[in-house]
Amino acid sequence: MSNSLSDKVVIITGASSGIGEASAKLLAEQGCKLTLAARSVDKMEKLAEELATQTLVVRADMTEPDDIERMVARALERFGRIDVLLANAGVYVPGQFAEGDIDAYSMMLKLNVDGVFRCAHAVIPVMAAQGGGDIIVTSSIAGHIDIEGEPVYSASKHAVQTFVHTLRRQVAEDGIRVMSLAPGPVANPMQWLYEVEEQRRAVEVAGSHLASEDCADAILFMLSRPPHVTIRDLVILPQMNRV
Repeated sequence: MSNSLSDKVVIITGASSGIGEASAKLLAEQGCKLTLAARSVDKMEKLAEELATQTLVVRADMTEPDDIERMVARALERFGRIDVLLANAGVYVPGQFAEGDIDAYSMMLKLNVDGVFRCAHAVIPVMAAQGGGDIIVTSSIAGHIDIEGEPVYSASKHAVQTFVHTLRRQVAEDGIRVMSLAPGPVANPMQWLYEVEEQRRAVEVAGSHLASEDCADAILFMLSRPPHVTIRDLVILPQMNRV
């Protein structure tokens, strides 16, 4: 049994590319009404033109608290409710900690952790007042294991996992589900090595990376479960991943 998503109002952060873009396309096919939020307005406007659904484009930087508040306010003004928050925006900064740029690490924590906190904090009162809603956070396999080559990124995703697990229990009585999607390596623009489409497809075929569309499929599965079912954590890995 599945839950229809037709006419659900969805906010997607990091919507201009990768998992956010793929999720927007798939959820539009389900009849969802979308608020697309990211810094790249041109990319989102082009995406919105392709979607056969009501779509609002909002320029929003998830490291700017005022942008987050404005994003939620504009979604409410346009659609009158918020059924789903896909807190997807994030950044990936790997490397040896002692040799890395501490400001880049700090920015990553602000986006990957504080941005998620603030998005959830902004939508929970709305969802509670309307009787329910769904929050899905794009986490990572790095939130479940300690990856030596990305200590700060792993730390940010461990923080997100703890937040999802504890927040879920706090808001369950309000009819709000809080869920985490934790993919392994994804061939998307955040992984700078795979900016060229042919390179991305090659690693997907080789089984070493997931496609953004794989993650979007998983998000659709999580959202379409009946209201009494919560997929707290969904870990998906490419076939050849060794973790």
